[in-house]
Amino acid sequence: MIETMFGALFNLVSTPHIMGLMLIAVVFGLLVGVTPGIGGKLSIAMAIPFVYGMDMVAGAVFLLTMHAVNGTSGQISSIMFGIPGDGDDAATTLDGYPLAKQGQAARALGASITASGVGGIIGAVVFAVMIPVLEPVILMFSPAEFFLIALLGISFIAFLASGSKIVKGLIVGFYGLMLSTVGMDPITGTPRYAGDMLFLWDGVSLVTAVLAMFAVPEMLALATKGGAISAAPMDKSFSYRQLGQGIMEVPRHWWLVLRTSVIGAIIGMIPGLGGSTAAWLCYGHAVQSSKTPERFGKGAIEGVIAPETASNGKEGGSLLPTLFFGIPGSSGMAVLLGAFLILGIQPGAMMVTKHLDLVWTLIWALVVGNLIAVCILLVACRWIAVLTFVNGRILAPFILIFVTIGCFVSDVQWQNLVVLVLFSAVGYGFQRAGWPRSPFVIGLVLGGQAEASLHQALQLWGYSFFLRPMSLVLIGMIVSLMAYAIYRNFKPANSHPGMEVNS
Repeated sequence: MIETMFGALFNLVSTPHIMGLMLIAVVFGLLVGVTPGIGGKLSIAMAIPFVYGMDMVAGAVFLLTMHAVNGTSGQISSIMFGIPGDGDDAATTLDGYPLAKQGQAARALGASITASGVGGIIGAVVFAVMIPVLEPVILMFSPAEFFLIALLGISFIAFLASGSKIVKGLIVGFYGLMLSTVGMDPITGTPRYAGDMLFLWDGVSLVTAVLAMFAVPEMLALATKGGAISAAPMDKSFSYRQLGQGIMEVPRHWWLVLRTSVIGAIIGMIPGLGGSTAAWLCYGHAVQSSKTPERFGKGAIEGVIAPETASNGKEGGSLLPTLFFGIPGSSGMAVLLGAFLILGIQPGAMMVTKHLDLVWTLIWALVVGNLIAVCILLVACRWIAVLTFVNGRILAPFILIFVTIGCFVSDVQWQNLVVLVLFSAVGYGFQRAGWPRSPFVIGLVLGGQAEASLHQALQLWGYSFFLRPMSLVLIGMIVSLMAYAIYRNFKPANSHPGMEVNS
């Protein structure tokens, strides 16, 4: 174990090609994260065509690093302008923006950037510590359990992505599940729902589906909105001395940083909860554990540190179910899982038995990527904030061109462009109607695994596989989740609006 762990670190830092890709991923991830409205899911979707055909390890490190550092820069617009970069950064706005209005924007940025980096590293450590514990548990799982876990993952994320409106989440999730059956039947080898269209015999293109559901709708919304992304004026009182004071706030509140990082990592291990839940829960924890809770909402530095450590700490935790069970730990991990499958990485027990070196490489990528991101942001955060003034009508056409080229290049099938247009219309309709889109990707990704596992379980045990002890536990969890969701639908919503997990 020790040899594999440090061998992965040495191979990572001693390979110029991979380190160069990591640097590019960090820069691109930070640029995407600092721009409100363009979340981590979109950045992964945009990058998938460029890593298609790349070496498995290099591509995985590139995508994971880019995804992990998205949240490290998202707080810049939250603090400077009171505009959350995405749902994960909304909690940071409560105290970050008041600090900026008090002339302490640099202090808030220094604390939040450092806290994000430390949270990401602690999240990776929690993931690493859990590997020996999980190995015997993972090896106990059979096709029967993987089938039920896939159903649980779809139900979990559909429910949490849409808050109390579970019906919408389930409809979208099972729509993706239905489309996962398009292509060759894994048992008979005959085409299903594909007709004479050969390009569908391999199934719906995952690259095209992800780009259509996330990239195109976001760009259309940005273009139709018009004007600059942020109309707020740039804060001229930025100073690096104040930035240093903010950095020192993190070691000064080390116990809070440690607690919220671990809590965030644990929340990340639960499929579907995501960074928004982690950020708000840890913000509430910071308020409850403070001796002066009345300061929160008025410019308390702990209100900046807690949600940032949590939202980055959950990345390490959410990677665990994604790699070992094939269940995305968040909507961002759902898109990342699709990218991993495209690269040839098959989640499951083999990640522990045969590909542990890859797992450790990804853990070290989280650590090294966060360190690089913190160093870059502490120097350049003043100039990165200028991106919030980019005109959406200028940005959108360039991204849409890259999306179109990427869809064609991924499979070299012009028919994918037709699928892109059709799915983009559906994705844009979901966005305008307020329906979650993440469950669609979950259903599309997990559908194939669920079907294959179901066939294997039936061949091994018949329908008696539902009576296996672990199967009964998972069935109980699914039924309980559905029962709670129905109960919640008939109960007035009293939850904090920030607790909704956006698509």
